[in-house]
Amino acid sequence: MILNKKRIDELITVYRDGLLNDTLPFWTENCVDREHGGFMMSLNRDGTLIDTDKGIWQQGRFTWLLAHLYNTVEQREEWLELAKHGIDFIRRYCFDDDGRMFFFLTRNGRPIRKRRYLFTETFGVAALAAYAKASGEEQAKQEAIDLFALVDRYLTTPGLIPPKNYVENRGGRALAIPMIMIVTAQILRDVVDNPSFYTEKIDQCIADVEQYFIKPEFEAVMETVGTDGEFIDHFDGRMITPGHSIEIAWFILQEAKYRNNDPRLIKLGTTILDWMWKWGWDEKYGGIIYFRDVKGLPVQEYWHDMKFWWPQNETIIATLMAYQLTGDEKYARWHQKIHEWTYKHFPDPEYGEWYGYLHRDGRVSVPLKGNLWKGPFHMPRMQLQCWKVLEELKSEM
Repeated sequence: MILNKKRIDELITVYRDGLLNDTLPFWTENCVDREHGGFMMSLNRDGTLIDTDKGIWQQGRFTWLLAHLYNTVEQREEWLELAKHGIDFIRRYCFDDDGRMFFFLTRNGRPIRKRRYLFTETFGVAALAAYAKASGEEQAKQEAIDLFALVDRYLTTPGLIPPKNYVENRGGRALAIPMIMIVTAQILRDVVDNPSFYTEKIDQCIADVEQYFIKPEFEAVMETVGTDGEFIDHFDGRMITPGHSIEIAWFILQEAKYRNNDPRLIKLGTTILDWMWKWGWDEKYGGIIYFRDVKGLPVQEYWHDMKFWWPQNETIIATLMAYQLTGDEKYARWHQKIHEWTYKHFPDPEYGEWYGYLHRDGRVSVPLKGNLWKGPFHMPRMQLQCWKVLEELKSEM
């Protein structure tokens, strides 16, 4: 047995202590803006600031993490105070007059860019929902409910979001939409009085993934498809993102756990993981590759074979959860492979935290620790999720 009690104890120490003694201190000591509010995430290898602009994804993500830790690990006043620090900045600066959120701001909160898609708003929902649970604040709960409703309205009302393409020539659907809505609804469901409404939304999004994006003929989950789910035989349509699909796999497995280990959802989540592991795992160097072409053709994006931090994080979670829910030793072996490769290449032993961007063979591409995309989210979420799953496995022995 790969995951025996001794190994579980070792891994709990890696994930728990890495989160509490390395990841969190790196960010709380370096990113908090006490002058203008919020967090500045663009940090160099040693934690020094390299850019003061504030991405709103990161404001929402870190605020969610801090409040979630308060809710699930320990009621540390430091975490609640920092979560409130994030919420105060979000409320004061991050919303436009139409209720939508900006994408990034200057350090003092002046808008620089606003994007057509709604991922920023979903991270706002997560932050407000987790903070509502941590603080007991009814206002934050209502703000989360209202913001989710706004996102849902934009996604379901034709014409509210300008189309990316000339839809009469090439319409499409993006996998990112049902993916982000599944996890956002899961987070909000945890704090509301009517959880069944959000369970229905989750069911709808899972059905969309099954109907439109899962392609048995390729044994793959597509990133972009036509309006009715048709395969688009062009660069964008052939592209698959293994880490992204594996992230959806564990969201579905998480939903299976919520529903008393629902066998249909376990089968769906593990099927996605099985397929996308084969597409993503780099047999030559190890780790999960960023992009693949589903027909095996050259990929357009030049960073296609790089190893970003977050696909490794999502794969570590998904393989461990798949093992927990199935008992299949295959997933324990996969977890060991991805864990060992990732922990060999990404952590920075001198300054702490992790590099974000490696070349295919594991060499560091750029030494920064944070930017508009990378911050305290995927990696600490992985550490927390795996720590808790391992505690559950240990208790069942």
